[in-house]
Amino acid sequence: MSHPVSQSADKVLDHFTLFRQPEYKEMFERKKAEFEYGHSDEEVARVSEWTKSEEYKEKNFAREAVVINPTKACQPIGAMFAAQGFEGTLPFVHGSQGCVAYYRTHLTRHFKEPNSAVSSSMTEDAAVFGGLNNMIDGLANAYELYKPKMIAVLTTCMAEVIGDDLQGFIQNAKNKDSVPQDFPVPFAHTPAFVGSHIVGYDNMIKGVLTHFWGTSENYDTPKNASINLIPGFDGYAVGNNRELKRIAGLFGIDMTILSDVSDNFDTPMDGEYRMYDGGTTLEATKEAVHAKATISMQEYCTPQSLQFIKEKGQDVAKFNYPMGVAATDELLLKLSELSGKPVPAELKLERGRLVDAIGDSHTHLHGKRFAVYGDPDFCLGMTKFLLELGAEPVHILSTSGSKKWEKQVQKALDASPFGKSGKAYGGKDLWHLRSLIFTDKVDYIIGNSYGKYLERDTKVPLIRLTYPIFDRHHHHRYPTWGYQGALNVLVRILDRIFEDIDANTNIVGQTDYSFDLIR
Repeated sequence: MSHPVSQSADKVLDHFTLFRQPEYKEMFERKKAEFEYGHSDEEVARVSEWTKSEEYKEKNFAREAVVINPTKACQPIGAMFAAQGFEGTLPFVHGSQGCVAYYRTHLTRHFKEPNSAVSSSMTEDAAVFGGLNNMIDGLANAYELYKPKMIAVLTTCMAEVIGDDLQGFIQNAKNKDSVPQDFPVPFAHTPAFVGSHIVGYDNMIKGVLTHFWGTSENYDTPKNASINLIPGFDGYAVGNNRELKRIAGLFGIDMTILSDVSDNFDTPMDGEYRMYDGGTTLEATKEAVHAKATISMQEYCTPQSLQFIKEKGQDVAKFNYPMGVAATDELLLKLSELSGKPVPAELKLERGRLVDAIGDSHTHLHGKRFAVYGDPDFCLGMTKFLLELGAEPVHILSTSGSKKWEKQVQKALDASPFGKSGKAYGGKDLWHLRSLIFTDKVDYIIGNSYGKYLERDTKVPLIRLTYPIFDRHHHHRYPTWGYQGALNVLVRILDRIFEDIDANTNIVGQTDYSFDLIR
């Protein structure tokens, strides 16, 4: 290397500075020339330009055998997330060690919190002979070492491919005294090769409820006045769950959140390590069978769970990520109907303040075109809120979106004059969205951190408003549901619009005639 090394103990550079130093530039050039055997820069530019065309979009949408950057994670992540919303619960992943490390890392990178889970550490021998011994030893070790109040078992691909029987394995482990016979070990089959994280979430919620309610002798007794609420898989769960509890408190409703992760993913730094923090108590989970109704905040995260709950004699209601004025209105009216209590005056004031804020800012939102991607419920809720703001949702895409979901989105678009250019795309991925943005330009993209590559490629600004957010911190602490949550979302969108305006009007003597102090 012809240059002195820039990095030293006395001069520590971050990677984005370090890799721009001469020795690294030389190394990258040599690597490209000697090892990559790539095409010429001219050919790369030609093909890149072609991928932005209508011709390429047609080929892109015709593909069937490959998925490129889907807007979803796998079932076990959703199941692990759901399990960690219950008091003292340790997720036990029946499968290989590498899989559970991925799930833990994925959640940790979003919430910036340590994420506790264990694995049965299945290897080649277990793949051939089955994972029973791994289950027996693993449950015993987890119970003795980590002192959980409940262990929730879920699976990975390996266990599902070989057909391990979780119910039988758990009972065998109890017969071997791995855990006491009465110790709660709910389970869910969550193969990562089908479905997504929202399916895994649903499977685990149903698994936990089945464990506590399925053998209940008295679930046919008269229901009490309490209401259950299932949040669904939500990257803003810390802020949203606390907002839901605040709203219930204002109503005076006895409400049980089934899987409350708000404390577990927001533990304080006060000198005390909490392997488990908060969560829905096991006693409350058991007693929740007697509630008069259960509300799902995200329809597509809970279809099996709601059906199971309905069969237990409860009323059920479902929403689609209640964000904005009308969506919050619907939620509060349902709470009022179920509880028999009027909507609190304080919440009515919050509604008026939100409407006022929208009125204050509508000129900056009117006519702005948006692409939205993420989970089905988020995309539907976000689309409805954008329409309320006078913005135009144009491309709405969800890899986990079904034909039913597409019809729901289209119904919302058709009900507003601002939805005439919009279309929903279920079962598509971010490479499809890339084609859509290049051939039918929008002003902003709303999604998660993976959209930063779309932002770089298409030069369309990204607004991060859903899971996962890896490259920004602490968004999950602020609610997006309810009137207060909608105000947070409105501010986030407006801030990006104003930053964009400033960035495009800041050249002295050329564009700064519009570099305004007041917006």
